[in-house]
Amino acid sequence: MIRLVFIALLLVGCQADDDEVLQGGNLILGASHGGDGSAWGLADCNACHALAVIHPEAADIRPLVRERGYGTCTGCHGGNGTGQPRRCVICHNATDLPEAPLLAGRHPHGFTAGKAAPLRDEQCLICHLASDMDGRFEPERDLTPFPDAAGYNTRYRRIADFCLRCHNRDHQQPGFELAGDGFSDPLIAVEDAWRFVDKHGLSAGSGERTYAGLRTGYRYRSVVECTDCHAMHGTENGKLIIDDSRKGVSRLEGAMREKPYRVVTTDGDYSRLCVLCHQMQILLDAGGEDTGNGLSGVHERGSDCRACHTHGEAVQAGL
Repeated sequence: MIRLVFIALLLVGCQADDDEVLQGGNLILGASHGGDGSAWGLADCNACHALAVIHPEAADIRPLVRERGYGTCTGCHGGNGTGQPRRCVICHNATDLPEAPLLAGRHPHGFTAGKAAPLRDEQCLICHLASDMDGRFEPERDLTPFPDAAGYNTRYRRIADFCLRCHNRDHQQPGFELAGDGFSDPLIAVEDAWRFVDKHGLSAGSGERTYAGLRTGYRYRSVVECTDCHAMHGTENGKLIIDDSRKGVSRLEGAMREKPYRVVTTDGDYSRLCVLCHQMQILLDAGGEDTGNGLSGVHERGSDCRACHTHGEAVQAGL
């Protein structure tokens, strides 16, 4: 009985210390772990934290932690000064958390050109060094701070701000350099393209041209995030184009986005992607024809869209 009381007090003490360490949403343990640092550098989480009482108020996390065990700790809380590798895919995988995020597809953002392989722990941490794991994706909280063109870790107002820290011509991050295939390659030119009408940067058309019309959730002159069209965690399409409406088109009304609608890109035909958001008000050309995923509303299908629609096309005033 005395032993049980001692363990309970120890657990309560550790929990109180951790609450102080983890305040502000930062889940990564620091040198003060244990209150006075007494727990810093210890590899045995079981010394203070019994699986039976870990995360009592985290209903979505607790069962998974109890099933997978202490190997899950480093993914959220770091190595606690032990040098242990952080494990992410122990929980974020196609079996345990298949929709957080959707991981299906042979082409993820793997940081190695031409290589198609499932994401590994170390790749997850490049972008998500210290996520707060609260179930809400917030760029400023959940994405790794990288310096801007001036060398400062300025705030991310949107996901695109994060993407452009690497995808640019002259202030790329050490270790993640991009060569690009020519001056206009979107891999490095997209920072400049972002300032044009483009598909899609700071301006996304006027809504006053021939093929105007958007689906519910989108509006002209709004910013469209890079991840609305590009899937970071897995897709069957090249150039990381989403293959499933659930993987992008973030502003699309929920019922339609979650249906889901499939996207297949072949030889530059992006009609099944574009039609997720674009729906012509006045049907012209092929506007009434099914693009192949059950939706219609774009003026061409079956041909190469890139002849007219490119990243940074300054004359596209009304997509």
